[in-house]
Amino acid sequence: MAWFFTDGVDAPLHIITGENARHISRSLRMKCGEELTICDSRGVRHDCVIESIDSDSVTVRVVSSKRCENEPDRKVTLYQALTKGEKMEWIIQKAVELGVTEIVPVMTARCVSRPDDKSMKKKLERWNKIALQAAMQSRRGIVPKVSALITFGEAAKQSGKTAVVCYELGGCPLGEAQQLSGGDISLFIGSEGGFEQSEVNLLLANGGTAVTLGSRILRAETAPLAALSVIMYLTGNMSGGRRRSAPTGGDWRGEE
Repeated sequence: MAWFFTDGVDAPLHIITGENARHISRSLRMKCGEELTICDSRGVRHDCVIESIDSDSVTVRVVSSKRCENEPDRKVTLYQALTKGEKMEWIIQKAVELGVTEIVPVMTARCVSRPDDKSMKKKLERWNKIALQAAMQSRRGIVPKVSALITFGEAAKQSGKTAVVCYELGGCPLGEAQQLSGGDISLFIGSEGGFEQSEVNLLLANGGTAVTLGSRILRAETAPLAALSVIMYLTGNMSGGRRRSAPTGGDWRGEE
């Protein structure tokens, strides 16, 4: 079933306009009588049937409305150091599919990519569009936001005791991090060069935890997806259920 997002839904009849209407009529070539789902800004899903379609709008009849059950019960914010090229696009797309709540790009000491303000504005627009498309594809109840670029110091202050940082010099196994036992989680992943010791020390001083994903070295674009998968599994947000421990291992760092 096609899946869309909107700020609010008017029942029993709702009119879809703009890009969503064009996608329904021109790209998907949907017809009257076909079903689709709309999620509103409150995380409520509305299952609908198409009543009419014209060049600029689609009118649907709301059949049922209920809270979307596809969202994880834990808020996970990904603080991702800027990576080179199109890696950030891949990370954002897959992180949304895996259940991340928000993605915050971070400028760290070892980031090679250092876009200017004009370039960053264009990147943010594209990244948020990728997040929207990924949320539609994976049938999320919300559209995770890709926030504005911030410094590492700002990220450390925002995250506080919820921070979990994957560090090249290791730490406790991810499954043993106290943050996984309850509350919000702020996941820090480095760029191709990883983090500097001073950056990790700042997170630890604020109550964060350094963790390892095992003895194998993961690429910068692989590490956040591996970590998010483990977090979702250990917190009971995957079909495998809740586990209280994770495989032990050695060092971790992102590599090119």
